[in-house]
Amino acid sequence: MAQRRWLQTVTRHALPLLSSKPTTSLKPLPHLPAPISLKSILSPKPLQQFLYTDPTLFHARNFSSSSRDDSENEEDDGEEGSEEEEDYDSDSNEAEVDDVTVSDMKREYSAEEKEAEAAAIGYKVTGPLLPSDRVLKHREPVFAVVQVGSHQFKVSNGDCIYVERLKFCEVNDKLILNKVLMLGTSTQTIIGRPILPDAAVHAVVEEHALDAKVIIFKKKRRKNYRRTKGHRQELTRLRIADIQGIEKPQPKVDPKQKMAAVKQQEKVAVAA
Repeated sequence: MAQRRWLQTVTRHALPLLSSKPTTSLKPLPHLPAPISLKSILSPKPLQQFLYTDPTLFHARNFSSSSRDDSENEEDDGEEGSEEEEDYDSDSNEAEVDDVTVSDMKREYSAEEKEAEAAAIGYKVTGPLLPSDRVLKHREPVFAVVQVGSHQFKVSNGDCIYVERLKFCEVNDKLILNKVLMLGTSTQTIIGRPILPDAAVHAVVEEHALDAKVIIFKKKRRKNYRRTKGHRQELTRLRIADIQGIEKPQPKVDPKQKMAAVKQQEKVAVAA
């Protein structure tokens, strides 16, 4: 804007010089130390030479309200920079944790280490499932409360449960869940302190799957901080085959069905 006003002033005072009528006297241009000749005006010199030869022509303009605002803005920028550095550090720490977990998954375990880690979680791998094994049995009136990892499940034979992915086992492997907290039937209940040493729950690995996706969204207002991540938990589906460690009651027979079976046998004998 200041350059435009200066050019308008120069052109307004230069027009009389370019006109045909001679002027008697020339007045010096305002804001200039000395009068400018026509030759110097018409010569192809860069505009910067006219604009910045005299430092009194223009002055620096600050569009902010005061210099205090500039200092506050600088402080805000410093705070945002420090928060961005903290965010970067947290992201780097998360990346380091992910790298550690990946390295643990790639690590080769010995047989003793596998057995010890599986026992800490609460299971033991006994081997693959054979065609002669009878997994699906009639439902028995027995229940058990087992602990797998940090979760507890109430199960009966034939039930299907989902647990966090179990390492060192494949599909169709037979497992023994040895952390049994409680056993019960319709007539008695056995509670462990905290576990029952003689109890065991047999299960079979049916599938390794992924849970539904969960969206993790983080935001800090007025800080331009937004992070969106997705997570799918790895799961293992187990089929409960048998519960051992408690006396199982005999199934009750309805007397009406028993009388009907006896009458049927009598009818067959009479017909013969």
